[in-house]
Amino acid sequence: MATAPDLSTAAWRTSSYTNGDGGHCVEVADNLPGIHPVRDTKCHHDGPVLVFPTAAWAAFVRTVA
Repeated sequence: MATAPDLSTAAWRTSSYTNGDGGHCVEVADNLPGIHPVRDTKCHHDGPVLVFPTAAWAAFVRTVA
């Protein structure tokens, strides 16, 4: 069983697609080596986090950009 990564030093940033009225929808942390954690913060800042390997995150961003 894999252990959960330590996200205590994650530097979260709001998605560039967040609307202009201050509503936070999606946040990602780019400062952790080898992983990119993503969370939905509309309702819960302490809610679940999806963690993607850097290569998978890069492929996703290339595809949707």
